[in-house]
Amino acid sequence: METSLISTELWRNGPQPGSYYNFPGRLDTKPAAQVGASKRTLAPTVTGTSVLGLCFDGGVIIAADMLGSYGSMARYRNLSRVLKVNDTTALGISGDYADFQFMKSIIEQRVIDEECLNDGFQYTPKSLFSWMTRVLYNRRSNFNPLWNTFVVGGLQDGEPFLGYIDKIGIAFNDPTIACGFGAYLAVPLLRDAYEANPKMSLAEAEKKIDECMKVLYYRDARSLNKYEVVIITKDGTMVKSPIVSETNWEVAHMIKGYE
Repeated sequence: METSLISTELWRNGPQPGSYYNFPGRLDTKPAAQVGASKRTLAPTVTGTSVLGLCFDGGVIIAADMLGSYGSMARYRNLSRVLKVNDTTALGISGDYADFQFMKSIIEQRVIDEECLNDGFQYTPKSLFSWMTRVLYNRRSNFNPLWNTFVVGGLQDGEPFLGYIDKIGIAFNDPTIACGFGAYLAVPLLRDAYEANPKMSLAEAEKKIDECMKVLYYRDARSLNKYEVVIITKDGTMVKSPIVSETNWEVAHMIKGYE
């Protein structure tokens, strides 16, 4: 009899369709407005494609085109996907643009906090890279990843540094880095150039980056021939934008069989 009464009391006026029953005595009961599916990025909406990074003699260059694709639509043609963090550090992103804006706001606030302390310390490329690996791996471990790949670069102790971090926390550093479609098409070109001339000048690095961006524009349906670069040297961090690659489609009529 006692069991029957408890059962009746427990399930009286049960939950509405799509909601949960609030068990008596629970301390973690949520208001009705918060009950339901978790609000998180399940799939990217507006996305950016490749980011390229290359070390040269005395600095680092990072490049990303300015297209924001809404699915397969070339919707936004003036999106910045590089970020100057300070005079020694910068980054570029591919993937979901909203998640990048979220991460960008956090980084910018942390930079302001560091400046307010005025203790002589600021983000270095290696420290930002290390912190971001922890953030992205933590989000992945909570099944709520940021749908981005980040390329972090800069100068530390006079030496160029380039690091790669993706949405599941995989991280490594290398003098030539590319993500997105560039990981397949641009990395071989960048590696060949760097191995042939590891002490290349800034002008040579810019020329190689432009060549790679042209190849990506020809081959990647989600890219644009307008891009921007961020250059980090001992003189500081400079963003050059926009740069428009000169393209040549004279041979397009000869390519057949892919219709």
